[in-house]
Amino acid sequence: MRPGQQDAQRQILEIEAENLSLAERLMLLADKSNRPVFTTSLGIEDQVLTAALTIVAPSVRIVTLETGRLFEETKALIAETEARFGIVIERFRPDEIQLKNYADKFGLNGFYDSVEARHACCGVRKLEPLARTLEGADLWITGLRRDQSNTRSKAGFTELDAQRGLLKANPLYDWSIEDVHRYIADNDVPINALHARGYPSIGCEPCTRAIKKGEDERAGRWWWENDQQRECGLHVTHTAGDVRENAPDNTIDARA
Repeated sequence: MRPGQQDAQRQILEIEAENLSLAERLMLLADKSNRPVFTTSLGIEDQVLTAALTIVAPSVRIVTLETGRLFEETKALIAETEARFGIVIERFRPDEIQLKNYADKFGLNGFYDSVEARHACCGVRKLEPLARTLEGADLWITGLRRDQSNTRSKAGFTELDAQRGLLKANPLYDWSIEDVHRYIADNDVPINALHARGYPSIGCEPCTRAIKKGEDERAGRWWWENDQQRECGLHVTHTAGDVRENAPDNTIDARA
């Protein structure tokens, strides 16, 4: 589908999704796409979407990025979620050669030393596997919410991901964290044990800490960096006509 056609589809979805429930939003997305993919980090928002998808849109592929540096609690939750909902979550892992090249250049934990090294690590462990995850997909479903952080405050129900050539949907974009917790409680959805220990946003173990009182939900991610717009690159895209300031360079030297 060409960018112009994608934008037309996006506008239609925006209109049709107005005032719909989560279940209705997901059914709409599944109905209007041919190859939808939902990527889950096993975070609390993603657990909401997993639970809902298994009921109303079980044909949507559910995949996760096994970066090789996940918390043990996160890995345990993958198995628990599969058992709870009777599903198989597809795993995509980093390329071993790229991991070696990264370690040779920066060191195993070189991401602490510079923003360049951290972006390179995210590139090898997340961006390259994500590219494989989304091969052939025409719709990418995510758990982004506007109030997660300043960098996500303008997220909408749908957006064009021109960089990856597909439509991206954020069915929970207008949900509050209270909405999320309410759904989890009402539907007995399993969540990561780390949430109860002050980790609202959970990524790789070396790059995630518990947050402090008054910090936004994603303050514990790459906390040693001063850039308030820090992201791993998965959700920092160059949409048509919009090159975002401070977006990370996704060129990964370690691929060479």
